[in-house]
Amino acid sequence: MNNPETIVSLKQVSMEFGSARILHAIDLDIVRGQTVAIIGESGCGKTVTLKLIVGLLRPTIGCVFFDGRDLTTFSETELTRQRLRIGFLFQGAALFDSLSVYDNVAFGLRAQRRPETEIREIVRQRLSEVGLPLSSAEKKPAELSGGMRKRVGLARALALDPEVMLYDEPTTGLDPIMTDVINELILQTRTRRPITSVIVTHEMRTVHKCADRVVMLYPLSRLNPTDPQILYDGTPQQLGESNDPRVKQFVDGEARERLQELARQEGST
Repeated sequence: MNNPETIVSLKQVSMEFGSARILHAIDLDIVRGQTVAIIGESGCGKTVTLKLIVGLLRPTIGCVFFDGRDLTTFSETELTRQRLRIGFLFQGAALFDSLSVYDNVAFGLRAQRRPETEIREIVRQRLSEVGLPLSSAEKKPAELSGGMRKRVGLARALALDPEVMLYDEPTTGLDPIMTDVINELILQTRTRRPITSVIVTHEMRTVHKCADRVVMLYPLSRLNPTDPQILYDGTPQQLGESNDPRVKQFVDGEARERLQELARQEGST
């Protein structure tokens, strides 16, 4: 990988779990400062792609590069250090239930053995950035709404000033207003600091509001063996103009053809 502007690169990446292949021969370069939305039906490998980027999974075939270095060659110790450069907002926020909001946000900073006075200021700043009052700091995750938990998860991810932010379905389960709050926070994060973002989402409002670029994956089980798994790679504006009926079906949320396909599959069994 020779382009210095490319911070994440997947080269001919395939991922299998037992006999199930989720990704096949994926080539994907992500440029510094870009906000990339990865879309597609459930089971097409979107979240698996995020976990490959952060090194939580290693590809069955191929290589994943971060800032020019092949993650597949890293030891666990090196991967742990590398992950400090990457923020990850998990689908369910993945907060520690036994810890307060303050301690959740401070967790990574304490792992770095930062001074407690510095930690206190960073936690205060990050909570303020995601629109949470300081009075929420002593609450436990069980006392928070879904939207508040998402914002705490974002504050925790941003506490270490990551170079890359990964968002796994950041608006799932949220009402339209809170969905837009999260979208605004994603945009504000990008304007406050130089950051590269990858957003896995089904939410087209998030795609159009937040993304510079859209990549659409398709389930391998529904592709011919020679078909590429990436159906679309372009701007959000051009997404609705795609001539690929599979892209149009997903963007429009049209289920008729899928129902017919499922009926044919059931009829053949």
